[in-house]
Amino acid sequence: MEVKKGFRAQGKYLPSSPLKVRPVANLVRNKPYLEAVAILEAMPQKGALLIKRVVESAAANALSQNRKLDEEQLFISQLYVDDGPRLKRVWARSHGRRDILLKRQCHITVVLDEKAGN
Repeated sequence: MEVKKGFRAQGKYLPSSPLKVRPVANLVRNKPYLEAVAILEAMPQKGALLIKRVVESAAANALSQNRKLDEEQLFISQLYVDDGPRLKRVWARSHGRRDILLKRQCHITVVLDEKAGN
């Protein structure tokens, strides 16, 4: 996936399944920064907290690099959730058997950009 130019932040090896985080990401993609943070704060899912941290990190990158920007000018131009490595753990079962428990991880990438026309 090609990453646009803009202000970028990435959260790697986050302890949550990408299948659980992607529906939350779909709700805030292409939204203004302040609206996206308000939506994420109101959601009870663990993925909302993870995405909120990465979005705030991207905004901090934008505001520190470019002093002329305001938070109201920023919007989420790209937000995607990729698979991370899976940790394999043994889960004891009856009769001396075992199952493999996969602890999934995800990588979250956020790109913020300015609104056009400013």
